[in-house]
Amino acid sequence: MARDYSDIAQKGAKGHSKPEVISNPEESKPKQRLDENGRNTSFLVPQNEYSKIEHVIAVMSGKGGVGKSMVTAALANSLADQGYRVGIMDADITGPSIPKMYGLTGPVDIMPITGERQLMMPEMTENGISVISLNVIMPDPEQAVIWRGPIIAGVVKQFWTDVVWGQLDYLLVDMPPGTGDVPLTVFQSLPVDGIMVVTSPQDLVKMIVKKAYNMAEEMKIPVLGVVENYSYMLCPHCGEKIEVFGKSQTAKAAADLGLPLVGQVPINPGYAEKADEGKFADVKVEYLDDAVKVLEKLPAKKNSSDSE
Repeated sequence: MARDYSDIAQKGAKGHSKPEVISNPEESKPKQRLDENGRNTSFLVPQNEYSKIEHVIAVMSGKGGVGKSMVTAALANSLADQGYRVGIMDADITGPSIPKMYGLTGPVDIMPITGERQLMMPEMTENGISVISLNVIMPDPEQAVIWRGPIIAGVVKQFWTDVVWGQLDYLLVDMPPGTGDVPLTVFQSLPVDGIMVVTSPQDLVKMIVKKAYNMAEEMKIPVLGVVENYSYMLCPHCGEKIEVFGKSQTAKAAADLGLPLVGQVPINPGYAEKADEGKFADVKVEYLDDAVKVLEKLPAKKNSSDSE
């Protein structure tokens, strides 16, 4: 049975007041020109008037299985702990995991705006991070998403245009693995400030980092740093550092491309336990301090009136 939102058109869902207009979509619509990195801004989609996002950061990897979503969530937690307003866009449409990690089940609230126009309210984690994901929209999170690329790309765009993000300092986009349709859509449609590349210390590291780097170069978006996940584990008995995947090659692979290594996160069963319990908001990963410092150094965006 369809939900009737007519009674909340003025007061909003779950007692939300109707969202405040905080930006002008026309002012935020990028000019059709090249930016300072030589990036073509013609395809960028403007924010809605209820969202004002300072920085958009894509978290990606050249392949799957490196714990990219965990790094995204850990980085979001670290930023939130510093007092920043943070959101996560779960752009891994066919394999979303962010809601499960934070214990979010949806369904999201729908906010009637005018006429037939409706916007989605993101779910909120216990530590104040705004989250949107297909798994908090679909009635059954275990339902297979058997969609072709254009439909998936359209959903990602809607996560930008049809969500009331409010004011955010950082929006982290948890990307699907690889360099396919979704990364292309994100890089063309969203004003991405930079990319964090996640890898692991196996022999494949050079290929993983290079694939992501090459796509970033092609799209004229800077790579801000490389995070190595599963770097090692500490023996619970003696504290010895065990390099489960062999000696790390990440620092060299990053240096060869002129990229900083901004974090080495060890294997910690506690992280997985908290994710499985839906309590990842409790997790603090101190190994990402350098990554946070890189994001804090990003220059503030100019208003349209300042960029003339």
